[in-house]
Amino acid sequence: MFRTSDIVLITVMMAAAAFTYKTKHDAEAKYEELRKIERQAELEEDSIDLLKADWSLLTQPARLQRLAETYKDELGLQPVEAPQIAEFFDLPEKPLTIEGLVGGMADAGGEADQTTTGAVQP
Repeated sequence: MFRTSDIVLITVMMAAAAFTYKTKHDAEAKYEELRKIERQAELEEDSIDLLKADWSLLTQPARLQRLAETYKDELGLQPVEAPQIAEFFDLPEKPLTIEGLVGGMADAGGEADQTTTGAVQP
């Protein structure tokens, strides 16, 4: 009836069909995941565009001028005088020292912390 080679070939054919089905199913799942991520990216891009439009409306010079005039007394704003504007090179240079940068963090003069935690065995 069936020879051994027939049974082996049928088994190989069934394994190949199962592998093909699994590969196709996995590819479709990955494609759906990709589409979901693309939809999320489009939603984020739309949100960014909306926020940019909102930002451009909020930072219009005419609106800011109107707000500055309305709240002039509360904010204490004054026009900038020409002597207030300086170049970068006009600013005084701040000397950098290691003590100033570290700020006493490496000071070993104090006592060691005696706090015991669960991770440290006494």
